[in-house]
Amino acid sequence: MTRNALIYTVLFIAFLSMITFSFYYYYQLKQDDRRITEAADPGSAPPSYHFALIGEELDHDYWRLVGEGAKQAEAEFDVFVEYEGPQRSNPEEQLKILDKAIKSKVDGIIVQALNDEFTTLIDQAVRQGIPVMTIDTDSPESSRSAYIGTDNYAAGQLAGEALIEDTDGKAVVGIVTGRFNNAHHALRVEGFRDVIEQEEGIEIVAIEESSIDRIGAEEKAYNMMTEHEEITALYGTSALDGIGISEAAESLNRQDDLYVITFDTLEENLELLRQGRIDALVEQQPWIMGHRSIEIMLDILKDKQIEEIHHTDSSIVRKRDLPYRHDLGGEE
Repeated sequence: MTRNALIYTVLFIAFLSMITFSFYYYYQLKQDDRRITEAADPGSAPPSYHFALIGEELDHDYWRLVGEGAKQAEAEFDVFVEYEGPQRSNPEEQLKILDKAIKSKVDGIIVQALNDEFTTLIDQAVRQGIPVMTIDTDSPESSRSAYIGTDNYAAGQLAGEALIEDTDGKAVVGIVTGRFNNAHHALRVEGFRDVIEQEEGIEIVAIEESSIDRIGAEEKAYNMMTEHEEITALYGTSALDGIGISEAAESLNRQDDLYVITFDTLEENLELLRQGRIDALVEQQPWIMGHRSIEIMLDILKDKQIEEIHHTDSSIVRKRDLPYRHDLGGEE
C-alpha cells in the first residue's frame, strides 16, 4: 500500500469513527431528553415540574425511606423527582449535587442543609428564581421557603427524658454523636443535655463523634467505656451509633449492665431492641418527610400560603412496644 493510500485509509477510518460517535452522543442526548417523561409515565406528556431532592446518604435506610416517600408523591402528582446524594455521607459531594441542580434550572430543590456552605448555595438558587425547601436539617438563616423534618432539639429532650425514666434518674453517661459540626446532631445533643443536667443523679462524662459510621461508633464507644469504667449509659445521636455502641458493649462484656438509647427504627436497631442490646429508640418519620416535601413544594410553586416549619413526629420505642408498625419510621 502506498503512503498516500495509507493516509487516506486512516482518514477514512477516523471519519467513520467520528460519525459513529456523533450518532452515539446524539442518541444519548435524546435518551436524556426522554428520561424525565419516561420516569413519570412512558408515552405521556412531560411532567409539569422537575424537582431535585438531595439527601445525605443513598446507602442509608433513613434516606431510602425519604426517597420512597418522595417517589410515592411523584406518582400521585404531575411531577418528576430526581433523587440524588452521595453513596456515603459526604457534605462536599452534596454541595456539588446542589450546585448541579441550580445550574440545571430545576423547578424546585429539596435539600438537607448541613452547614453554612449550603446556606450560600440555597440563597444563590433563590436569587435565580428556584424555590428551595430544607429537609431533615434546616438552614433558617437562608432564603429557603420552608423546612420539613424532626424537631431535633425536642427529639434530644425525648431521649433525655426516656433515659431518666428508665434509669430512675441515676446514671453516668457517655455520648456518641454522628458529627460535631452537623446541625441536627448538635441539636440532639443540646436537647439531651438540657434535660439531663437538671437531674442531680445523672452525669455526662464524655462525648465523641462517630462520623456517622458504625465502625467509628464502635471504636469511640469502646474507648469511652475503657477510659471511663464508671459509665452506665450511652446515648447515640445517629442510627449507626447505636449499632456500634452495642458491638463495643458486647466486646467488653457490658451488654447486660449498660443502658443504650439511640436514634431510629431501622431493622437492625429493632432487632437489637428485641434482643435487649438496645434499650430505647427515638423514632422519626422519614417517609412522611419525603412525601410531604413534594406536596409543600407544589404549594410554594402555586403561590399558596404555607407554614414555614413542618415538624414531623418523633417518639420513644422500647422493647415492650414491639411488635409495632414502623413502615413510616426509619433512621438517620
